[in-house]
Amino acid sequence: MTAVTGSTDLDQLRPTGDRYPTRVSGTPAFIDRAEPTVWADRASAGMFGAQELDAHARDGFVQVPDLLTADEVAGYRRELDRLATDPAVRADERCVVEKSSDEVRSIFEVHLISELIGRLVHDERVLSRARQILGSDVYVHQSRINYKPGFGGGGFYWHSDFETWHAEDGMPGPRAVSCSISLTDNHEYNGCLMIMPGSHRTFVSCVGETPADNHLSSLTEQEIGTPDPESISKLSDRHGIAMMTGAAGGATFFDSNCMHGSGNNITPYPRSNIFLVFNSVENACLAPYSAPAPRPEHIGARDFSPVR
Repeated sequence: MTAVTGSTDLDQLRPTGDRYPTRVSGTPAFIDRAEPTVWADRASAGMFGAQELDAHARDGFVQVPDLLTADEVAGYRRELDRLATDPAVRADERCVVEKSSDEVRSIFEVHLISELIGRLVHDERVLSRARQILGSDVYVHQSRINYKPGFGGGGFYWHSDFETWHAEDGMPGPRAVSCSISLTDNHEYNGCLMIMPGSHRTFVSCVGETPADNHLSSLTEQEIGTPDPESISKLSDRHGIAMMTGAAGGATFFDSNCMHGSGNNITPYPRSNIFLVFNSVENACLAPYSAPAPRPEHIGARDFSPVR
């Protein structure tokens, strides 16, 4: 049974059939996770060993150094440069620019825009690990490139991806995993990914009603769907904060409900990554739980065909 802590009355907070109600109350709450983090048997075939799967179950994430070779990193960096300077891509709704500049912030559905990145989705170094974690066939719920240029790359405030995917995309449970592949060296000082280890075991319901077309503003600066400062402080005191640093070519696989974020990059050193989200085909999205309508398909896919 799902346990809820906090002052909010559970019966008022939870709609029928919704294990993770959010954006429906004026008071936040902590909800204990009902599902496992690693769904497959530890001896299942794939590139993760039992130790790595145990670490993922415990912390909510696991890092894979040198997932890509140096030559592959160079090739993907050239591809990122090409996409960022392509006028057709910049004019596409899938391209998001920084709020304070004309720099590209993200390009969504990039596995369909770029043949090179599309092949990466099918790469066994990535795909087999996603299948191991989720214990089933998987499909791509979202893909994007995140650019964080030097001297002004914007940060991403603390949030759980699953909170948004549940509220706005209709993802029933946190049976999804993200793979962030670094194409630049990640340092503590250039806006690296930060994760609270173990936070994936607690769902934080957020306050505030989802406005129509919330994605038009949330992709440049998220406000609705971010936890209140007290909830973030409690989780941080409980779990601490881990910095996902490492050399270009490394990857971080992290659970959809991890509390994570990143700071602004005011250094001269850019930070860019390819971000692939795999969802279990057994966890396909329904109608949104807390939004007027689903987000566009380039942000939250409605094609649940397994990746082969």
